Amino acid sequence: MRLLVTGGAGFIGSNFVHQTVRERPDVQVTVLDALTYAGDKSSLASVADTITFVEGDIADAALVDGLVAAADLVVHFAAESHNDNSLDDPWPFVQTNVIGTFTLLEAVRRHGVRYHHISTDEVYGDLELDDPERFTENTPYNPSSPYSSTKASSDMLVRAWARSFGVQATISNCSNNYGPYQHVEKFIPRQITNLIDGVRPKLYGAGLNVRDWIHVEDHNSAVWAIIDGGRIGQTYLIGADGEVNNLDVVRTLLEIFGRPADDFDHVNDRPGHDLRYAIDSSLLRTELGWTPRYTDFRAGLEATVTWYRENEAWWRPVKAATEAKYELSGQA
Repeated sequence: MRLLVTGGAGFIGSNFVHQTVRERPDVQVTVLDALTYAGDKSSLASVADTITFVEGDIADAALVDGLVAAADLVVHFAAESHNDNSLDDPWPFVQTNVIGTFTLLEAVRRHGVRYHHISTDEVYGDLELDDPERFTENTPYNPSSPYSSTKASSDMLVRAWARSFGVQATISNCSNNYGPYQHVEKFIPRQITNLIDGVRPKLYGAGLNVRDWIHVEDHNSAVWAIIDGGRIGQTYLIGADGEVNNLDVVRTLLEIFGRPADDFDHVNDRPGHDLRYAIDSSLLRTELGWTPRYTDFRAGLEATVTWYRENEAWWRPVKAATEAKYELSGQA
């Protein structure tokens, strides 16, 4: 199989590439990544000799057409994905998430290439903290930020191209990922790297917002399950029953580092901060037989802490600039 991975130098995409190289040696992997601030070629250093890397933009139609023509499968991870950044400047999110996805869809349509689209549970909006319901494949879309609205738009494009043009596509919407190679602007790695530096963690508001955490390796194993056995045109939700509020995440990290449970700072909450995400992944589990491996969230966090301790050279170069940006926004 000839596989094209967009955004393969980003957090989830690079982990997908590592997992694929490790577990599927018969797959020829090409990575397309624009190497924006969130993409880091060094995330692929250990597999660089076994993959092909192309630096470029998914909205570059000529470049994308040639790469798609040489592929049997496209897995589309590339996205602008940080909510805070989308509130500051929505345009890059429209350019990458909407126009970039359109460009890929037109290429796979021309060349008859199988396509899998990576999306987010944030397209569904949020749930009340005491709501017994969880998101399903039938939950109406209700995005609340420029990020989630552009991802919702890209999902709708995929559905339309599958129905109107017969594109061989599947979609997955996943809950919040954590694990190696995640940029230090994100919630969990920001707290881990602060603690490594002896800095108190930062908590938005009261910290009661709930996320349904999943280890990145579980996410990517589910993606392969969908590629291998999923129904064309179907959307699958990926989740690991990992609902934890932000306050408990911070307290668990403080415990791992041997710090007091109240050793953190509250910072200004961001506008439109969703309350709760919760995934019902029953369809994925019953239809495709997928189950997560990281079912103990604390153990997953401990492994992630170990990775950041052992890979300081990877995250250290961008840490100071990231914290300076948070300070300017009043969230330091």
